[in-house]
Amino acid sequence: MVLASDTSAPKLSEHFVDTAPAGSVIVIDVPHQAHNAVWGGLMSAGAIARSAVGVVISGRCRDLAEHRALGFPVFARSHSTLGQQPFTRPSAINLPLVIAPPNITSDYTFPSVTVEPGDIIIGDEDGVVCVPKAMEAEVAEEAEFKRSVDAQCMVDIQAGKGIRATFAKYRK
Repeated sequence: MVLASDTSAPKLSEHFVDTAPAGSVIVIDVPHQAHNAVWGGLMSAGAIARSAVGVVISGRCRDLAEHRALGFPVFARSHSTLGQQPFTRPSAINLPLVIAPPNITSDYTFPSVTVEPGDIIIGDEDGVVCVPKAMEAEVAEEAEFKRSVDAQCMVDIQAGKGIRATFAKYRK
Protein backbone atom coordinates (compact mmCIF):
# COMPACT_ATOMS: atom_id res chain seq x y z
CA MET A 1 0.00 0.00 0.00
CA VAL A 2 1.04 3.57 -0.58
CA LEU A 3 -0.52 6.82 0.45
CA ALA A 4 -3.19 7.82 -2.07
CA SER A 5 -1.33 11.09 -2.56
CA ASP A 6 1.68 9.19 -4.00
CA THR A 7 1.13 9.77 -7.70
CA SER A 8 4.54 8.33 -8.63
CA ALA A 9 3.76 4.80 -7.38
CA PRO A 10 2.44 2.31 -9.95
CA LYS A 11 -1.29 1.58 -10.16
CA LEU A 12 -2.66 -1.94 -10.36
CA SER A 13 -4.78 -3.03 -13.30
CA GLU A 14 -6.85 -5.40 -11.14
CA HIS A 15 -7.80 -5.65 -7.47
CA PHE A 16 -4.95 -7.15 -5.47
CA VAL A 17 -7.22 -9.69 -3.74
CA ASP A 18 -8.25 -11.04 -7.14
CA THR A 19 -4.61 -11.99 -7.79
CA ALA A 20 -4.13 -14.09 -4.62
CA PRO A 21 -3.04 -17.64 -5.45
CA ALA A 22 -4.82 -20.55 -3.77
CA GLY A 23 -3.17 -21.45 -0.46
CA SER A 24 -1.48 -18.08 -0.10
CA VAL A 25 -1.22 -15.72 2.84
CA ILE A 26 -1.63 -12.14 1.73
CA VAL A 27 0.93 -9.83 3.36
CA ILE A 28 0.28 -6.07 3.25
CA ASP A 29 2.65 -3.30 4.30
CA VAL A 30 1.02 0.06 5.02
CA PRO A 31 2.77 3.42 5.51
CA HIS A 32 3.06 4.03 9.26
CA GLN A 33 1.35 7.41 9.04
CA ALA A 34 -1.85 5.85 7.62
CA HIS A 35 -4.55 5.51 10.28
CA ASN A 36 -7.16 3.89 8.06
CA ALA A 37 -8.02 0.23 7.62
CA VAL A 38 -6.83 -1.43 4.42
CA TRP A 39 -8.73 -4.69 4.85
CA GLY A 40 -12.36 -5.40 5.66
CA GLY A 41 -14.96 -8.14 5.50
CA LEU A 42 -15.44 -7.91 1.75
CA MET A 43 -11.71 -8.45 1.24
CA SER A 44 -11.85 -11.57 3.45
CA ALA A 45 -14.81 -12.89 1.44
CA GLY A 46 -12.88 -12.30 -1.79
CA ALA A 47 -9.76 -13.97 -0.40
CA ILE A 48 -11.79 -17.01 0.70
CA ALA A 49 -13.33 -17.25 -2.78
CA ARG A 50 -9.79 -17.48 -4.17
CA SER A 51 -8.75 -20.06 -1.52
CA ALA A 52 -6.27 -17.75 0.22
CA VAL A 53 -5.70 -18.88 3.80
CA GLY A 54 -5.12 -15.61 5.69
CA VAL A 55 -3.87 -12.04 5.68
CA VAL A 56 -1.16 -10.27 7.65
CA ILE A 57 -1.29 -6.48 7.70
CA SER A 58 1.44 -4.19 8.90
CA GLY A 59 -1.30 -1.64 9.41
CA ARG A 60 -4.99 -1.64 10.30
CA CYS A 61 -8.09 -3.65 9.43
CA ARG A 62 -11.80 -3.29 10.15
CA ASP A 63 -14.94 -5.48 10.26
CA LEU A 64 -13.49 -7.76 12.94
CA ALA A 65 -16.78 -9.59 13.53
CA GLU A 66 -17.10 -10.34 9.82
CA HIS A 67 -13.65 -11.94 9.68
CA ARG A 68 -14.50 -14.08 12.71
CA ALA A 69 -17.87 -15.08 11.22
CA LEU A 70 -16.14 -16.05 7.97
CA GLY A 71 -13.48 -17.98 9.87
CA PHE A 72 -10.77 -16.10 7.99
CA PRO A 73 -7.54 -15.37 9.89
CA VAL A 74 -6.69 -11.65 9.87
CA PHE A 75 -3.61 -10.39 11.70
CA ALA A 76 -3.11 -6.62 11.89
CA ARG A 77 -1.24 -4.15 14.07
CA SER A 78 -4.50 -2.41 14.92
CA HIS A 79 -7.98 -1.64 13.64
CA SER A 80 -9.88 1.41 12.45
CA THR A 81 -13.36 2.31 11.30
CA LEU A 82 -11.93 4.37 8.43
CA GLY A 83 -11.91 2.59 5.09
CA GLN A 84 -9.06 2.49 2.62
CA GLN A 85 -10.15 5.28 0.30
CA PRO A 86 -9.20 8.09 0.00
CA PHE A 87 -6.19 7.46 2.26
CA THR A 88 -4.20 4.57 0.77
CA ARG A 89 -4.16 2.39 -2.31
CA PRO A 90 -2.44 -0.80 -3.45
CA SER A 91 0.56 -0.24 -5.68
CA ALA A 92 2.36 -3.56 -6.25
CA ILE A 93 1.85 -7.28 -5.72
CA ASN A 94 4.03 -10.35 -5.31
CA LEU A 95 7.19 -8.41 -4.45
CA PRO A 96 9.53 -8.63 -1.46
CA LEU A 97 8.35 -6.43 1.42
CA VAL A 98 10.46 -4.95 4.15
CA ILE A 99 8.20 -4.71 7.19
CA ALA A 100 9.61 -2.14 9.58
CA PRO A 101 8.48 -1.84 13.18
CA PRO A 102 6.22 1.10 13.95
CA ASN A 103 7.83 4.21 15.37
CA ILE A 104 7.69 3.35 19.04
CA THR A 105 9.73 5.11 21.68
CA SER A 106 11.33 2.41 23.79
CA ASP A 107 14.68 0.99 24.77
CA TYR A 108 14.30 -1.87 22.31
CA THR A 109 12.79 -2.10 18.86
CA PHE A 110 12.45 -5.14 16.68
CA PRO A 111 14.47 -5.21 13.48
CA SER A 112 12.81 -4.98 10.10
CA VAL A 113 11.71 -8.25 8.48
CA THR A 114 11.90 -8.98 4.78
CA VAL A 115 9.04 -11.10 3.46
CA GLU A 116 9.71 -12.73 0.10
CA PRO A 117 7.03 -14.25 -2.12
CA GLY A 118 6.85 -17.94 -1.17
CA ASP A 119 7.99 -17.47 2.44
CA ILE A 120 6.01 -19.32 5.06
CA ILE A 121 3.80 -17.16 7.29
CA ILE A 122 2.65 -18.64 10.61
CA GLY A 123 0.29 -16.84 12.96
CA ASP A 124 -1.74 -17.44 16.09
CA GLU A 125 -3.10 -15.34 18.94
CA ASP A 126 0.46 -14.62 20.10
CA GLY A 127 1.63 -13.08 16.84
CA VAL A 128 3.01 -13.77 13.38
CA VAL A 129 6.37 -15.02 12.15
CA CYS A 130 7.86 -15.25 8.69
CA VAL A 131 9.99 -18.29 7.87
CA PRO A 132 12.14 -17.90 4.77
CA LYS A 133 11.36 -20.76 2.37
CA ALA A 134 15.04 -21.79 2.35
CA MET A 135 14.94 -22.29 6.14
CA GLU A 136 11.68 -24.30 6.29
CA ALA A 137 13.24 -27.67 7.25
CA GLU A 138 15.67 -26.15 9.76
CA VAL A 139 12.98 -24.07 11.48
CA ALA A 140 10.50 -26.99 11.55
CA GLU A 141 13.12 -29.25 13.16
CA GLU A 142 14.05 -26.63 15.77
CA ALA A 143 10.39 -25.88 16.55
CA GLU A 144 9.59 -29.57 17.03
CA PHE A 145 12.60 -29.98 19.33
CA LYS A 146 11.57 -26.98 21.44
CA ARG A 147 7.97 -28.17 21.54
CA SER A 148 9.10 -31.56 22.93
CA VAL A 149 11.34 -29.86 25.51
CA ASP A 150 8.45 -27.65 26.67
CA ALA A 151 6.18 -30.70 26.89
CA GLN A 152 8.71 -32.39 29.18
CA CYS A 153 8.98 -29.21 31.25
CA MET A 154 5.19 -29.03 31.59
CA VAL A 155 4.99 -32.59 32.95
CA ASP A 156 7.62 -31.90 35.61
CA ILE A 157 6.25 -28.47 36.55
CA GLN A 158 2.69 -29.80 36.88
CA ALA A 159 4.08 -32.59 39.08
CA GLY A 160 5.33 -29.90 41.46
CA LYS A 161 8.95 -29.78 40.47
CA GLY A 162 10.47 -26.32 40.51
CA ILE A 163 10.66 -24.26 37.36
CA ARG A 164 14.33 -23.46 37.86
CA ALA A 165 15.27 -27.12 38.34
CA THR A 166 13.06 -28.19 35.44
CA PHE A 167 14.59 -25.63 33.08
CA ALA A 168 18.09 -26.66 34.16
CA LYS A 169 17.20 -30.30 33.41
CA TYR A 170 15.63 -29.81 29.97
CA ARG A 171 16.61 -26.41 28.58
CA LYS A 172 20.35 -26.88 28.29
